[in-house]
Amino acid sequence: MLHRKNTVDAPLDRRWKQLAGKVFRRKDLADTLPSVDRELWLAVKAGIIHKAARGLYYVPRRTPFGDAPPSEEALVEKFLDDHHFLIFNPSCYNALELGTTQLYNKTVVYNHKRHGKFVLAGFEFDFRDKPRFPSRKQVNREYLLVDMLNNLSDLAEDPEAVLSNVRRKLNNFDAGRLEKMLADYGSAKTRRLFRQLRSEPHSEHS
Repeated sequence: MLHRKNTVDAPLDRRWKQLAGKVFRRKDLADTLPSVDRELWLAVKAGIIHKAARGLYYVPRRTPFGDAPPSEEALVEKFLDDHHFLIFNPSCYNALELGTTQLYNKTVVYNHKRHGKFVLAGFEFDFRDKPRFPSRKQVNREYLLVDMLNNLSDLAEDPEAVLSNVRRKLNNFDAGRLEKMLADYGSAKTRRLFRQLRSEPHSEHS
């Protein structure tokens, strides 16, 4: 009975280890494993691979501190089967220095396919289906300002206090970039709000 401990044979064990840190679906292995369902079941039972969600698997990365899950990007990309998404935490608004100080324990994913909260590898992601959003490299202060105001009602801070700071510091943002971010990503409500702010005479440098 002791020999049954290693029900996944050595070549197959090496195959899984080559996938360390990667996320995959059953269909990704169907062409290379003749008995994919059985092999997946054995590997999960042996603790070689873990289930991230229904139909989604990963091989943990070995670290000096133990097994580690894949990156958020790897989990989200395979879950969506799409590389067009933007992952962020609302705490990033704090960098704008507009009075937001809350630290949020949440991960938001703008994408084109899913909407709702899903748990992947033990981590909760708040997926929001958006028609448009920038790539991570395109995110700048002006985009964060527009996105913060798009989500103003969801913030922990008093909306009026935040808006007061926006009025006072609006001239600290690049007007051209702000106009583009507003046109590309601002909600109708946010665009109206900006028109109102620009018509007020008391926006000034902080």
